Amino acid sequence: FLGVMPAYSATDDALTTKLVTFYEHKKDSSVPSHQATVLLFDPRNGSLKAVLDGSVITAKRTAAVSAIATKLLMPAFAEVLCILGAGVQAYSHYDIFTELFTFKEVRIWNRTKEKAVKLANSVNGVVQVCSSAQEAVTGADVIITVTMATTPILFGDWVKPGAHINAVGASRPDWRELDDELMKNSVLFVDSREAALMESGDVILSGAEIFAELGEVVKGTKPALPEKTTVFKSLGMAVEDTVAAKFVYDSWSAGN
Repeated sequence: FLGVMPAYSATDDALTTKLVTFYEHKKDSSVPSHQATVLLFDPRNGSLKAVLDGSVITAKRTAAVSAIATKLLMPAFAEVLCILGAGVQAYSHYDIFTELFTFKEVRIWNRTKEKAVKLANSVNGVVQVCSSAQEAVTGADVIITVTMATTPILFGDWVKPGAHINAVGASRPDWRELDDELMKNSVLFVDSREAALMESGDVILSGAEIFAELGEVVKGTKPALPEKTTVFKSLGMAVEDTVAAKFVYDSWSAGN
């Protein structure tokens, strides 16, 4: 797929378009499944100001949004973090989650165990590599799914009541990471209702009801309900790239 994601933020005085290619690799590849470039324009006259590495920006901003959701939705005493997947998003999520939160235990599982071991050996901190997704998930307080799965790899009867799940993979209407039981028995938050109902197989195929957009919780118009089992379905929004790209450009321009 080739995706084009234009956005304008009046608040940030920024106009961008992200071009992102997405290839489903049939075999393990050294090339990332997602590659992206962000074009930053001057909103006053349309001239091109910068070309930015969209892959880094995508990885960072996606993990940042998951962290915001987790800060609002996770249980009060969260001690165990579980990451399912070992690609680019697994690294960016590990970095920001271990920086912002204090977990006593971090577990990881990946379909190809070698990639999970590589991640565990390359990060600062102790990471337990699990032999199965169920082993990784059992008893976890915060779960992050960042896989290339097209059918469910996370099941409701594995999940601890009151846990929070960030579902980041499965970005097509016919792909799944979470099963029906988990989707229907959790309070569902999304970044965009419109996008979730068009693009998320987890939402569309389960028929789960969307409780709120994350922005509504941030603004205080909808409650967070951290005492419940919660799912945040992340698909990404173009304005996230716009804000992040402008932040990077402004920092670079200031010589930082």
